[in-house]
Amino acid sequence: MAINDNVNTGFEENLWKAACVLWGHIPAADYRKVIVGLIFLRYISYAFEKRFNELVAEGDGFENDPDAYAEENVFFVPKNARWSKIAVAAHTPEIGSVIDDAMRAIEADNKKLKNVLPKNYSNPDLDKRVLGEVVDMFTNIKISDSASKDLLGRTYEYCIAPFAAYEGVKGGEFYTPSSIVKIIVSVLRPFSNCRVYDPCCGSGGMFIQSERFIQAHSGKRGTISIFGQESNADTWKMAKMNLAIRGIDANLGEYHADTFFNDLHPTLKADFIMANPPFNLKDWGQDKLKDDRRWRYGLPPAGNANYAWIQHMLSHLAPNGKIGLVLANGALSTQTGGEGEIRRKIIEDDLIEGIVALPTQLFYSVTIPVTLWFISKNKKQKGKTLFIDARKMGSMVDRKHRAFSEADTKKIADTFAEFQAGTLESVKGFCAVAGLDDIKQQDYILTPGRYVGIEEQEDDDELFEEKMQRLVDELSNMFSKSHALEDKIRDNLAAIGYDL
Repeated sequence: MAINDNVNTGFEENLWKAACVLWGHIPAADYRKVIVGLIFLRYISYAFEKRFNELVAEGDGFENDPDAYAEENVFFVPKNARWSKIAVAAHTPEIGSVIDDAMRAIEADNKKLKNVLPKNYSNPDLDKRVLGEVVDMFTNIKISDSASKDLLGRTYEYCIAPFAAYEGVKGGEFYTPSSIVKIIVSVLRPFSNCRVYDPCCGSGGMFIQSERFIQAHSGKRGTISIFGQESNADTWKMAKMNLAIRGIDANLGEYHADTFFNDLHPTLKADFIMANPPFNLKDWGQDKLKDDRRWRYGLPPAGNANYAWIQHMLSHLAPNGKIGLVLANGALSTQTGGEGEIRRKIIEDDLIEGIVALPTQLFYSVTIPVTLWFISKNKKQKGKTLFIDARKMGSMVDRKHRAFSEADTKKIADTFAEFQAGTLESVKGFCAVAGLDDIKQQDYILTPGRYVGIEEQEDDDELFEEKMQRLVDELSNMFSKSHALEDKIRDNLAAIGYDL
């Protein structure tokens, strides 16, 4: 089954080559800014040139009218910022200044991007010969098949993973894979004229997919109000860039800020909250926030922010609002630092609508299994929770990464829809509906495997006695082979003077 995902962009090898060219010429912490800035310029120029040629072919003289680009959600690129000018200057001493001037020209035309774009290319510490080589690589990268993807976020995450491994440090997890975002959006089904919020928005992927979902279901892009926040300065800037090139208007605050200590949207009540908080975040500042009004269900422990994130989101949820978030599996069953008691209170308040266990290898930089939590203020099925075990779903798209197909996503979304309609039938090993009493009997642990059970196996009609004899014969044969292997190892060791 074909996988409609964006794990492989088709140009990772070129990105890695570009990073390797930069390696040793600039600090490792700076190379991502260089690469992401160039991807931004390359992407907007590709989309602009495509639209420019369409307008020229139409012959109505609108090829220099910014409105003709805005109506197609295409970013209008000023003359000084177009990739053709950058490519020509690649092997001149002025290439750094040409790129910085391109960034300034874009910011001058787009006030929301002021002080957002990287302008460090003329830095004397950046070898201009090396920069020119990198520009050549980006000139040759084909991105025509990536126009609809979260290109900047994926580029950044791809760059983080190999360098983090090379340097022996842990990479970031802020980029949420498309498979996960699509499931969250397909289950929540955001509608026009709603408010969507992400308190740790990363590169903005949740917002992009929400706009796309509404458009695909006969809605109109731009009809939702988007609110977000991000604590990392570089990631916040990337989100601004990522949304700008798609014509998505969003309120991400005037600056980056820590959500727990400086909530930029204190009065917001959102219809939909979608988030992938940092996994098991330690030292999040609990000692300074002990009396915070957000901890309605209990003070989260200092060593893990999972239940701080959940309660922060609940504090921003509208009366009929819904939440879809990603958490590490530990949050399903932990009893540490009062987390079990917080979970019990949330469950007894009838807020947990569904839990989906996901397989490993969905993320670029981490391999741990994660779970999707769906929380609702006004559940259609009162007193009931849906559990889905999707750990066997999806397919490997390369040696390290797994992705869900459109059919996989649809199966999960349809299962939720049937549950909400009261027509779902449990499927052993895949889905089950549990009442509050059922969850209480499981000590308020939300691990889906406890509820869905083990998948039923088809009866192969082989008689028990015959099957046992066959299995015993196979085991005996394996024992014989193992003994023969032991004798061979002994002989080999004896040949070099060692006895076993």
